[in-house]
Amino acid sequence: QVQLVESGGGLVQPGGSLRLSCAASGITFSSYAMGWYRQAPGKQRELVATISRGATTTYVGSVRGRFTISRDNAMNTVYLQMNNLKPEDTAVYYCKISGFGMDYWGKGTLVTVSS
Repeated sequence: QVQLVESGGGLVQPGGSLRLSCAASGITFSSYAMGWYRQAPGKQRELVATISRGATTTYVGSVRGRFTISRDNAMNTVYLQMNNLKPEDTAVYYCKISGFGMDYWGKGTLVTVSS
């Protein structure tokens, strides 16, 4: 069974930081590309960041310079370091892994940025 478990979400004040983790099991982690998505209430799910098998990264413009995606293949984990958080970053964040024509999703972790 392929399982993805996100963690690290929570309540943080504007300007604060959080690090999200996504731990995978049931796959050869290094063979997959990874991504973080988010979905705010009333909004469509949007792609936040991706990291390829070769560790090439992409970011949506609204998070460039603030968020960093990384992966640790030995630990079967992908991370999203989020700095200088803004209220607009409030959303449920989802981990996705892609490979061999398949996509797998985690159940999400809630990030709330508020004073």
